[in-house]
Amino acid sequence: MTLHIDCVQEDSPGQKWQALFNKAWPHYKAWFLSDLLAERKGYTTSVKMLEYYMPELLPVYEKLTELAGGGDLEARFLSMYCPPKYLAGCSQMALAGEQNFLIRNYDYNPHLFEGNMLSTNWLKPVIGMSDCLWGLLDGMNGDGLAASLAFGGSNITGEGFGIPLLIRYVLETTSTVGEALAVLYKVPVHMAYNVTLADAAGGSATIYLAPGKTPVEAVLPLASNHQEIIDWPQYAALTGTLVRKNVLENIHFNPAETEASILQKFFHPPLFNYNYIKSFGTLYTIIYHTSGRQVKLYLPEKKTVLQSFEDFKEQHFKLHLPDAVSPS
Repeated sequence: MTLHIDCVQEDSPGQKWQALFNKAWPHYKAWFLSDLLAERKGYTTSVKMLEYYMPELLPVYEKLTELAGGGDLEARFLSMYCPPKYLAGCSQMALAGEQNFLIRNYDYNPHLFEGNMLSTNWLKPVIGMSDCLWGLLDGMNGDGLAASLAFGGSNITGEGFGIPLLIRYVLETTSTVGEALAVLYKVPVHMAYNVTLADAAGGSATIYLAPGKTPVEAVLPLASNHQEIIDWPQYAALTGTLVRKNVLENIHFNPAETEASILQKFFHPPLFNYNYIKSFGTLYTIIYHTSGRQVKLYLPEKKTVLQSFEDFKEQHFKLHLPDAVSPS
């Protein structure tokens, strides 16, 4: 299997983003229409919800919609209001010490992975891994606030936004964990997701979000793919969420752990997943250094990418993933 990663810098939405959209739109269009079109909310509803809950993003949304051609379907897709289901298996945690950082593994189907690291300056400087072309799987802003998402392990859907847009929103409009939590308490999500946060001052948190439910802050700033209870046993077994969370908790409570030792645990099972055949292999490991505003992206084939707001390098990587379910 082949994995493509592009690092792209564009302060304001323009030709580079438009090229990314044109390349990915046929695949996203098929996904957006994978249910009956009647299942998707109309343009008027979608824009009204975006304007109500995330008004600061509306000018960016309008510009992106224009670059995408201005069609009804494209506009509804980009609103990310009540999109189709999507699942991902992830492990993530925030740590404070001499350096404050957020670390995560992202597990997903490599054939459906967007593969773009974007450096933008829409409302704030933001670096992150893109999803749905303007949402984020994880990222950090110039104030040193980092955020990442993990699927919450429930098959229930409701009326709300796709979580990648909420990650983008908190990074574009807030600077601290407390400010980000206040936003996440207010904006509805369409599926269950866990969001882990870290900031430059050492603040950290994980919050459990689910449609139609009051958000719950977790005891520890870490998450795998369940919330307070196991809602979907088959998914939990497939992704090993309980085992992975136990490893994360052991790391959290071990004062001898260092960034290097933690990273090695993220490079190996059970936190690292080789189940590419069943669409839940680890595609990347990433560390956001919130105090230093630096990003370390670790890719297959032992490829390391270092990025910062002062020195962001545009690059392309073509990498090969193992075909086996587990390492030989």
